[in-house]
Amino acid sequence: MAKFQEAEARLFHRVYVCRHCKRRIKASHTAVLAGKVKCRYCGSKDLRPVKKK
Repeated sequence: MAKFQEAEARLFHRVYVCRHCKRRIKASHTAVLAGKVKCRYCGSKDLRPVKKK
């Protein structure tokens, strides 16, 4: 886990994972909720937030 706030923000803030190809994508929350963001690799719009371990 990140030990300070800057590292945690870099790893988890605005980061989403494609549900199909499992690639990480950085995008804004509102664009993801509106369905405007799609995966650059497979074209899917199914994204989930990255999980904190």
